[in-house]
Amino acid sequence: MARFTLPRDVYHGKGSLENLKSLKGKKAVIVVGGGSMKRFGFLDRAEAYLKEAGMEVMIIDGVEPDPSVTTVMNGAAKMLEFNPDWIVAMGGGSPIDAAKAMWIKYEYPECTFEDMCKVFGIPELRKKAHFCAIPSTSGTATEVTAFSIITDYDKGIKYPIADFEITPDVAIVDPDLAETMPQKLTAHTGMDAMTHAIEAYVSTANCDYTDALAIHAIEMIQADLVDSYNGDMAARARMHNAQCLAGMAFSNALLGIVHSMAHKTGAIFADYGAHIIHGAANAMYLPKVIAFNAKDPTAKKRYGVIADYMKLGGANDDEKVAALIKYLRGMNDDLKIPHCIKNYGADSYPTEQGFVPENVFLERLHDIAVNAIGDACTGSNPRQPSVEEMEKLLKCCYYDTEVDF
Repeated sequence: MARFTLPRDVYHGKGSLENLKSLKGKKAVIVVGGGSMKRFGFLDRAEAYLKEAGMEVMIIDGVEPDPSVTTVMNGAAKMLEFNPDWIVAMGGGSPIDAAKAMWIKYEYPECTFEDMCKVFGIPELRKKAHFCAIPSTSGTATEVTAFSIITDYDKGIKYPIADFEITPDVAIVDPDLAETMPQKLTAHTGMDAMTHAIEAYVSTANCDYTDALAIHAIEMIQADLVDSYNGDMAARARMHNAQCLAGMAFSNALLGIVHSMAHKTGAIFADYGAHIIHGAANAMYLPKVIAFNAKDPTAKKRYGVIADYMKLGGANDDEKVAALIKYLRGMNDDLKIPHCIKNYGADSYPTEQGFVPENVFLERLHDIAVNAIGDACTGSNPRQPSVEEMEKLLKCCYYDTEVDF
């Protein structure tokens, strides 16, 4: 028996933010990030709509990129004082992810962060509040997923919280918000969405319900991501829908080791001055993981199906997998994303020598590999790597060398 879970309501299309007026309750808290939602007027509009719905509103702002455990705990403490019956999170994946974790702590104050990280082990929510998510970026799809990514900066590790309980009740997918994305963010979030769709399609937990969503998302991203990156706002509106479809797919089909590796490398080199941005990490690692997973016959066949839908050609599955890898690397070039960690600059752009020194990478390689194996996304990957294989794969992702094992 399997389960397929989505928000009860997904409002979409230009102007759909106005559906906040339809929420029923007495108090709402809005969780936002670093200021873009306020700067572009969306926070004021959201607050006005909620007040029009008859609610008292409190704002929790300043959620950082890659939200921390501390941010989660501080936000939950504010919620416990205010006692909202709606939590409205808007912005990129970070404020929405942070708000999901705050929601757990708000409803269960005794719950520790370690408790939250127990996969599908969260107690029943909605005793105190319902949740509405409004994305401004076109990638994470956290507005429709059962996942949240929180960073423990003491350990330098990103932890996925995974449970259907944190699937939002309402998602508002308004492309007006996505028009505010800068070009680099458009690239990174778009490749995050492509990775979601591809990993969902080859996941061991895929099913008929998720396959259709994943394939259509891949076709849409292929058609629209580069144009969206280059400023075509009609393409950007379609990308906002595409990433949401990809999220619906992976929330139910789960992901794979591209994400495991991205989670465990994202913040681990922060002491050298930068993070490996999640979407860029996915973009760099995805071609390598496809080559690794394609050694599994079932995965190879499914990658071949993806290549067929993308009309990439190939007389057999080996040629189709090669064509898919080549296409994705070409997309990275079009989006100014490096091919490997060695060439990943502190600003995320390709450079001769990236911010992660080789000796530091090699020193930390074993621990990264162990942590990636233990990541919640690894279990549904079509090919289960050993620690030694994960180390070899990570080396390929550092040096941009061929995966031949």
